Amino acid sequence: MSRFIESIKVEDQKIFLTELHQKRMNDTFSNFGKECKIDIYSLFVNLKHDEDGLYKFRIEYDLDNNFKTQIVPYAISEHDDFELVIDNEIDYTFKSADRTQFQKLKNDSGADEIIIVKENQITDTTYSNLLFLKDKTWFTPKTYLLNGVMRQSLLDSKKIKETEITIDNIKEYSHFQLINALNDFDEMFIYPIEKIINLPKEETDLEF
Repeated sequence: MSRFIESIKVEDQKIFLTELHQKRMNDTFSNFGKECKIDIYSLFVNLKHDEDGLYKFRIEYDLDNNFKTQIVPYAISEHDDFELVIDNEIDYTFKSADRTQFQKLKNDSGADEIIIVKENQITDTTYSNLLFLKDKTWFTPKTYLLNGVMRQSLLDSKKIKETEITIDNIKEYSHFQLINALNDFDEMFIYPIEKIINLPKEETDLEF
């Protein structure tokens, strides 16, 4: 049976974006005609977690409401370089525990992390949504693989805007950053666009 995950930020004994995580879990069950009986906040309270610092609270579950939980210290990753990688078939509509396709794409790359391109559209990295900076405004691609909770929260609060970002226009942006439930919007933690090692020199001039 398919298994799914939620990775939730816990910092200094406080849990973050619970409602958005719960909605995504509920929507996953609903899509398959099932009812979610797992309550994220109750699971967290029952952990009796009393450690300060940054932690990842991971819930792995199936559509029969079986689940297991884990809470582990978390450190934000830094990457030396990125590579644009094409996969026109990839589908990650739901936060599946099966990440085989992501791992294969990353293993085939020579870069520290990859940015997945689907049908000419910029999507996500293997573990995060993306933000791109242009004229002091941060934009996120409309063509995400998974609508992350941090992405949705930033859109709801109007801190970022959604737009079409493609191979052809990516060089219009000066910087980018990675966001997910544990990597918050942070203008001090960004990468210059040149960190992407195979930026096209001309339109559609992308070599793989």
